[in-house]
Amino acid sequence: MSLKPRPLQPVPAETARVARAAFPKGNVYLKLRDQLGPIFSDADFAARFPKEGQPAYAPWRLALVTVLQFREQLADRQAADAVRARLDWKYRLGLELADPGFAFSVLSEFRSRLLAGNAAGVLLEKLLQACQAFGFIKARGQQRTDSTHVLAAIRVMSRLELLGETMRAALNGLATVAPAWLRALAPPAWHARYDRRVEHSWLPKGKEKRAAYAQTVGQDGFALLAALAAPETPPGLAQLPVVETLRLTWQRHYEQTGEAAGQRQVKLKAEKDLAPSAEALESPYDTDARFRTKRDTQWTGYMVHVTETCDPHTVHLLTHVVTTPASVHEVKCTAAIHQALVDKQLPPGDHLVDAAYIDANLLVRSQADHAIRLVGPTRPATGWQAKAPGAYTLDQFTIDWAQRRVRCPQGKYSAGWKEPSPDSRDQQIAAHFNTPTCRPCPARSRCPRAKQFRRKLHFGPRAQHEALQTARVQHNSDAGHRLYTKRAGIAGTLSQGVRAFALRRTRYLGHAKTHLQHIATAAAMNIDRLVNWLEEAPQAQTRISRFKALAG
Repeated sequence: MSLKPRPLQPVPAETARVARAAFPKGNVYLKLRDQLGPIFSDADFAARFPKEGQPAYAPWRLALVTVLQFREQLADRQAADAVRARLDWKYRLGLELADPGFAFSVLSEFRSRLLAGNAAGVLLEKLLQACQAFGFIKARGQQRTDSTHVLAAIRVMSRLELLGETMRAALNGLATVAPAWLRALAPPAWHARYDRRVEHSWLPKGKEKRAAYAQTVGQDGFALLAALAAPETPPGLAQLPVVETLRLTWQRHYEQTGEAAGQRQVKLKAEKDLAPSAEALESPYDTDARFRTKRDTQWTGYMVHVTETCDPHTVHLLTHVVTTPASVHEVKCTAAIHQALVDKQLPPGDHLVDAAYIDANLLVRSQADHAIRLVGPTRPATGWQAKAPGAYTLDQFTIDWAQRRVRCPQGKYSAGWKEPSPDSRDQQIAAHFNTPTCRPCPARSRCPRAKQFRRKLHFGPRAQHEALQTARVQHNSDAGHRLYTKRAGIAGTLSQGVRAFALRRTRYLGHAKTHLQHIATAAAMNIDRLVNWLEEAPQAQTRISRFKALAG
């Protein structure tokens, strides 16, 4: 398919006449076309198509269809039918009434082109640029961020099921590319064990039988990996993704011990000996999905981080979405979100987040690098002193940075000060008091509990420590509380995404496709909000029960 960009044309006269007659009171898509124009152009996607070959369907239209199908939660076939049959879609896309549309498979091919060129972000960026041109959004305002979990499109399996299904997936992948080689290698017992999906088979019952099954599967997997490493094996088979998945899964769950009867013994590792779950593959079909526990929620899949504007008296638009494996903590996303907003020329002045997105380094770096002020609660102090009333916490000690010493609430000074080496992962400064100073202290029970009866303190470098203390003071002030109340609105955004746009379930396998879904969903949510803003629709009020209303 080739692309020769063409200038955008107005809506055909007959399409416009019929559409306005059919919708005398207006329509969502008619208003969007009239107010914002086409949004996309063929030039936005020119790098994704070759210059020679059969002409491609206009990519600017495919981009719009992609956003509209996520707005209405349509499958590819349903979206292609809507292009052919729906008058409001034809008006929005600038099509003739008799236009036959396209085959539904074109949408999947278009998404693949976006992913191959790492260009999925254009679906949201071009919409934001149009909104900037109309003054709906501006830089250096207030923005807020929060996240929610996303369930992967896989079946969650037990450990035994994962091992059997991973072996089966590897065999299916090899049967596709090298059937003759695998037919000569596979014994009849492999067909008995791996011809059907694991959940469709009866797994053995009883601890000993299940352990024997796991060992048999492990031996089969190592035999297959050994055959793939043999010199006579066709080149390239050992590098297949399904084979790499098998290799990584076996490395985590099995170990090979000494030889017996000419073969190395296979042993299933104990649960306590497994690598951290953040590194574990949970399915051979989606190797990016990870398991995570967050408070009372457990899931396998991803997290989506949503950022939106929250300035008063204007429409609140989503400016950025980040999709990560579930094992990636929120604090690791903050810097990337800031850089992305700067690249879009939409950096916030105040960025409202919860404690999971804040640490001392980010408080300093966000202000120094991008002039962005992180607003939100910092993580609470740890240690028993933070939980015991009247105990001495770190903020009650005075740090003398010039003299490199600390004064305690009783007026005594520390005896030691140790700074970390530049290449150390832990950049905490350590200060300690002498035992003769702490042992006779009348407030000793409120300070240390160590056997040597002296207090040890750990705190960050001066810039980070002071930024953390300042953030805590500002957040606990009346002005800080009033400002932070604006962050609560992001919960409504996530609720809208979950209830109306299926934000919490991915349609696809893999991180890249899931992220594309979230970008298209963010653009679709912005479409809804722009329509409501242009129609001056009031925001829904929090519902109050009849009984609660009596108290007012």
